[in-house]
Amino acid sequence: MSFRFERMKIWVEAMDLGEEINGLSYKFPDREKFNLSSQITRAIDSVALNISEGSIGQSDAEFSRFLGYSVRSIAEVVTCLYKARNRKYLTEDEFKVNYDRCFSLLNMIIAFRKNLK
Repeated sequence: MSFRFERMKIWVEAMDLGEEINGLSYKFPDREKFNLSSQITRAIDSVALNISEGSIGQSDAEFSRFLGYSVRSIAEVVTCLYKARNRKYLTEDEFKVNYDRCFSLLNMIIAFRKNLK
């Protein structure tokens, strides 16, 4: 027996990407602990959290709304990745790999969301 969201590829990928981004945030300087580190971690965690919360809602319309929140959180993560790269906390390779994963997850969520309607 499992929750509906545990069987969703979008949730699994969001969980995996969340752990990757969380690990990257430890590379940021201490002065970013309550700023960029916290922001990127909260944003990436909210992607999976909104998928799971929305999946147990009352309707597909409600689930779609929560998936929209996940999409917005991915945009926030990407902006944080840019800031981290620009501040030299990430290498270009780290930036690109995680940017590409965010873009892929974004497209997965959008496609999944279209199938709800």
